[in-house]
Amino acid sequence: MATRAHFSYIPTKRDMNVKSLRTGKLTETLHRLAGRDIVKMNGAGNEILVLDLRGANYALTPSDARALAAAPGLGYDQLMALGDPQEPGEDAFMTIYNRDGSLSASCGNGTRCVAHYLAEQTGAATVRLATSAGRLVVRRDGPLSFTVDMGRPRLDWREIPLAHAVADTGAVDLGLFGLPPASCVSMGNPHAIFFVAEAEKFDLATIGPVIEHHPLFPERVNVSLAQVRSIDHARLKVWERGAGQTLACGTAACATLVAGVRAGLLRRRAKISLPGGDLVIHWREGDNRVEMTGPVELEFVAQIDPAIFSDRAAP
Repeated sequence: MATRAHFSYIPTKRDMNVKSLRTGKLTETLHRLAGRDIVKMNGAGNEILVLDLRGANYALTPSDARALAAAPGLGYDQLMALGDPQEPGEDAFMTIYNRDGSLSASCGNGTRCVAHYLAEQTGAATVRLATSAGRLVVRRDGPLSFTVDMGRPRLDWREIPLAHAVADTGAVDLGLFGLPPASCVSMGNPHAIFFVAEAEKFDLATIGPVIEHHPLFPERVNVSLAQVRSIDHARLKVWERGAGQTLACGTAACATLVAGVRAGLLRRRAKISLPGGDLVIHWREGDNRVEMTGPVELEFVAQIDPAIFSDRAAP
């Protein structure tokens, strides 16, 4: 797969990747994604792919997402597929896939990467993205730094969602692995945060998949181990539903800040340190919205190899 260590922002022409391979009388139509540009980035270490399908008249499928995740060099935590804007004032409609092909309603680190991709095209200081969970507004703070308005946290058990009512979504005792009660928060996707004295004492690779699929969480759940260092700093390790253990998760950082404030452990603005880097989270008191500030990094731009889809019929 050829790669280019710079952005290529010339939009792919409609249907330019529908080609034919002819061998004697056999004609095979290539997959519609073959030859399209795909951008590999990371946000605080969270591995992100950006696939621009605006004007392509093609909707990415879960099977496509899994094939791209398995392609050499293209492994990702989340894939951000950009579609045509649906409302005036929007730059794109963003659909988010986990590496197992499942959908996610929110990904803060990926949203910053998309904002950088689009801002480099337009020169705009503000990017507006529509998602299944609502509109996200992103502002550029520097060449490689962006702030995302992640919206209001959802704390009611129905909105997280949980399978049944609990007395306090800030203290849900699962009785597993010697963990304290979880604080459950939705930031467009569900999170269970466990505040522990020493995160390294717990094997997240064992804990994560069990809690992700716990029957209390009908849409599965992201699992975080949070270690508070001070009232304005916490360390975080995250198991993402559909992706596994990750270097960073923006929505988990937001959910952790909210959970920490509810528990009296953190201020409304704090640094959340993940294995891949630091994010600054601010839960605004005036309007209850959460802002996330953090870096983006371009890794490469590649063209999608048609061999990725060689075992599947073209759509």
